[in-house]
Amino acid sequence: MFSERTSVGLDVHARSVAAAAIDGVTGELVQSRLTPSFDQITGWLRGLPGPVAVAYEAGPTGFGLFRHLAAV
Repeated sequence: MFSERTSVGLDVHARSVAAAAIDGVTGELVQSRLTPSFDQITGWLRGLPGPVAVAYEAGPTGFGLFRHLAAV
C-alpha cells in the first residue's frame, strides 16, 4: 500500500514545467504550467495535500530540481 496521498508528475524543461497532481483520496486532478523557478515549484508542491510523491522526467533540467527538492 502507498503512503502518499498525492502523486505528482513534472515535465521539466528549461523555460517551463508542466505539472500534474492527483489526490489519491478524492481523485481530484490538478494541472499547472510553472516557471522553472525552484521556489515556485516548491511552493506549488507545498500547497498540495501531503504526503506527496514526485516523479520527473530525467534529464539535465530535472536533475537540479531533484537535488533542490531532496534538500528541502
